[in-house]
This record gives sequence, C-alpha cells and structure tokens, in this order.
Amino acid sequence: MKTFELIATTTFGIESVVRREVEELGYDVHHVTDGKITYIGDVEAIVLSNLWLRSADRVLLKMGEFEARTFTELFDQTIELPWEHWITPKAKFTVNGKSVKSDLFSISDCQAIVKKAIVKRLQKHYDIEWFEETGPEYTVEVSLLKNIATLTIDTTGKDGLHKRGYRKHTVEAPIKETLAAALLQISYWKKGRIFYDPFCGSGTFPIEAAMIAKNIAPGLHRSFASCAWPQIPRDLWDELREEAQESIDEKEKPIIYASDIDRNTILNARENAAAADVGEYIQFFTKPLHKTSLPHGDYGFVFCNPPYGERIGQQKQVIRLHKDLRTLLDTNPTWALYTITASTNFEKEYGKKANKKRKLFNGRIPVTFYQYFGPTPPKTDKK
Repeated sequence: MKTFELIATTTFGIESVVRREVEELGYDVHHVTDGKITYIGDVEAIVLSNLWLRSADRVLLKMGEFEARTFTELFDQTIELPWEHWITPKAKFTVNGKSVKSDLFSISDCQAIVKKAIVKRLQKHYDIEWFEETGPEYTVEVSLLKNIATLTIDTTGKDGLHKRGYRKHTVEAPIKETLAAALLQISYWKKGRIFYDPFCGSGTFPIEAAMIAKNIAPGLHRSFASCAWPQIPRDLWDELREEAQESIDEKEKPIIYASDIDRNTILNARENAAAADVGEYIQFFTKPLHKTSLPHGDYGFVFCNPPYGERIGQQKQVIRLHKDLRTLLDTNPTWALYTITASTNFEKEYGKKANKKRKLFNGRIPVTFYQYFGPTPPKTDKK
C-alpha cells in the first residue's frame, strides 16, 4: 500500500505524548518539531489516526515542503505537487494560510497564489476549465515558517480532534478534551486507581479518564472530512470502526468521582458523560470544595482544573480554593494531586512545591501543570 507523510498537530508542550500515541498505532515517526509530529503512513493510517489519537489536534496529509521567498517560487513549486492524487474534479476545496517570520507575510496573497496554482494543475490534469465544487471537501493549508512553505490537506475536517461529540454542555474556560487526555497520560494515573475531580465543570477530566480506562476510541462516534474522500474506501472506515468498537474493555469498571459546587453544572456533566457512553462509571455529586472529602481508599488521584479569576475579589476566592485543596489532600497523604491552572502563585497558595511542573497552553491561555506524585503503592504479593 502506498505510503506518504502525515502530520499530527498538537498543543505546544505535549508533543511527546502524541508521538507515543502515533508509535503505539504502529507508525514510524519521521521527526518532531514544536506542535507537529511527522510520520509515515497509508490510507489506513489516516483512518486510525483520526479514530484513535487522543491528544492530537488534527491529522494533516503533507503534500510538499520547500523554500519560498517570492510569490513566483510559491506558485511554481505548488503547481508541481500531485494534487490530482487527492482532489477530485468535483471537489470543493479551500486554502487557509499562516506565516511566521517569512518574507511572504501577506496570508491572503499566499492563499490566492496557492489556490491559483492548484486550479491550474487540476485544469490541465482533468482537462476542464470549470469546477462544480459539489463533491467532497478538502482544506489545503499553506504554512510559512522562516521562508519554508509546508503544504498540507486536512484529513480531520472543520472540527478538530478535540470535538469528540460528547460535550453537549460546556462551561467558561473549559479544558480541551485533547489536552485533558494528554495530561492524564503524562501523569502516573492508571485504570484501577481511584480518580476524583472536585472542580469537574463539564466533566472533561473524568470523562476522558473513563474513556482511557475503557479503551474507547475518542473518534469512534464522529465523522471526519476524509470519510467522504474516494481514495479511502468506505468499507475501510466501517471495518476499523467495528474493530474499535470491539476493542472496548467491557470488563473494566473504573472508579471515578466528580463534583462541583453548582447543581446545574453537575446535571450537564452527567449528560456529557452519558453521551460519551461512560455515565455509569462516574459518580457525580454537588458539593463545595471546603465541605467535600476524598473518596474512600488509598493511593487515589485528584485531577482538576480549578477556577481562576482576574478581579481582586475573584483572586481571593481562588486563593481560598487552593488552600482548601491542600486541606483536602492532607486528609490522606497517600493521594496524588495533578492540577492545571493559570494562577502563577499556585505553589505558594497551596503551600507546597510541586514534584514537577510543565508549561502549557489551554487554547491561548498560558497555564502550568503542577504534579504532586504522592507515594508509590506497595507491591502486592502475587501469591
């Protein structure tokens, strides 16, 4: 089967997680750069990547990469790429662009040049002058970084991979599903360990944890742009979806708790969990942090995205929450804490230095992932 280069894009700082996910699918990673994991795959890899990658934002088909300092260079090298291998005569295709530290800084002009070159190529190949644009959709992106142009076709579509389809209700400043999945995989949490989110909001952390524990493919119940591409047989999509469905661990019963101070928020989170087919594995309840307690059991994990505010009144409330969080964890020293927050003074307000920190972005918001490992559970006697 013919192979080509694919690019899994991701949030800056979690490239290692996505690389591991790609390798676990069985594909060789070509190289890793900021926000990009390039690997070798085939049409089956397009399907599997969209169905199974938990932490990537999109899966792009790489068409070419070259230096372009002038519009002439951009046009001449774009027209040489084999666009007819993918874009059909009736296809509807658009061109998006971005430019960073490049001579060609006008994004609209770059998009127009690339579109013109592709149309010229397709007109000559298909021997037609006018395109109906009634067929499958293809989104081409021209990305310029330090005068290096990378041209790709988006296999994922309008909605990125974080749009699992289960989040019917959301809250202010929610954590992206892909980032939540990455943080879970960065941590030492594993299925079988107790999991608790005391600021669950729309339920993203507990839902993603349940999906990981149950081995539910994150893209199982949604569609992608490449589902309509004739180059990828419909039967292949059906076959690999069926395999993903059969891969769900029906025996696994994760122990997951989630709470929030607002009753309506909990009701919405329950609906989201039900839409993700994991509602029966998450125990939701309404309670403020200072009145809650850790679930019964040792060596559990508190995983959370506490609220944070910019106004003085909100800041005081946030500080109080951080102190209450420390009080909660102190009730059982065997528990671990993993929290992501935009608050820059979290360690001081929590009253303890983290074992490890990682700078990330939640959307465009700079955040820090604080990791308090907790003690390692004792090894059980196999006998």
